[in-house]
Amino acid sequence: MGHPAEHHAADKTKTQSLFALALGSIGVVYGDIGTSPLYAFREALKPVASDGLTQLEIIGLISLMVWTLTIIVTFKYVLFLLRADNDGEGGTLSLLALLTKSVSGHRAFLMLLGLIGAALFLGDAMITPALSVMSAVEGLKLVAPSLHSAVLPISVVILIALFAIQSKGTGMVARFFGPITALWFIVMGGAGIVHIFDDVSILSAINPWYALQFMLNESFVGIVVLGAVFLTVTGAEALYADLGHFGRRPIQWAWFTLVFPALTLNYLGQGALVLQHPEAMSDPFFLMFPKWALLPVVILATAATIIASQAVITGAFSLVRQAIHLGYLPRMQILFTSETNTGQIFLPAVNTLLLVGVITLVLGFESSDALATAYGISVTGAWW
Repeated sequence: MGHPAEHHAADKTKTQSLFALALGSIGVVYGDIGTSPLYAFREALKPVASDGLTQLEIIGLISLMVWTLTIIVTFKYVLFLLRADNDGEGGTLSLLALLTKSVSGHRAFLMLLGLIGAALFLGDAMITPALSVMSAVEGLKLVAPSLHSAVLPISVVILIALFAIQSKGTGMVARFFGPITALWFIVMGGAGIVHIFDDVSILSAINPWYALQFMLNESFVGIVVLGAVFLTVTGAEALYADLGHFGRRPIQWAWFTLVFPALTLNYLGQGALVLQHPEAMSDPFFLMFPKWALLPVVILATAATIIASQAVITGAFSLVRQAIHLGYLPRMQILFTSETNTGQIFLPAVNTLLLVGVITLVLGFESSDALATAYGISVTGAWW
């Protein structure tokens, strides 16, 4: 038996390691889902607002968003799918490999579904950086309307710089980005708490009946709105794909202690703000903040969206490596960026392909509004 002091030291080291990995996962794994509040509620309001907004519609929308996060991310991914790893690796193709091992028939069909899911995820890995970065940089228009024409070039420069640092490895990125993203979630949660008191009736959205009632009352418009509601879970598929980088426990711990509470509070705060000030629906996220805080928040949001892009890029590297191992893609150069963690990799060819795709999307769509519909389709397919 070891000395009690040795056990205490070992437990302390284990706790510190869990905390460090959880903090890293907040940056790499949850960066994507953490930027959804920038645009998800704004986009969901548009189809409903054409004939004016009612209190029940706003509460119903927020209820849909909260319960989409709860059911898809908490139950499906964090509690269930993170347990379905393939030798420590996660992602669509890991799930496919597990299924083909255990199911004798329908292998061709399962393979087709797996490859479609992988293709949608790679589409997401291109659309996420374009939409997220543009959404944040567009906040400059509220700070100074004259900066409108600078949004596109600033977005392109940021994205090129992001892909240029990929070869440094996930470990470096996680150490640098984790604390910034943690601060982002704290700021979002804090803003949400402040604005919930604008109209506390928004707390009714915690009751799933309001989400169901919204869908029953809105009929076809409700189905259209679902495409925007699914934007709240962007990055959930990256959460599973990045399982090999951080492990199950740190990812789960980060979700329940910080990420989920902050997202829920922020969506409730946005809903309360629009209930009290309907004109805020034009940009409910940035309008949560006073004028003096707007520029710092835009800078923090831009940093957070760079990190969001990192989450799906990291996931794309993992996905392509699995596809190569399973024989679905030809062999290509894979560089290991960590001496201790084999899950931390860099694929130069994939990095270049994603960069070209992202810049093409930014220059082609020119605004986050135009990209949001394409993103909803990609996300819906990927999480199914």
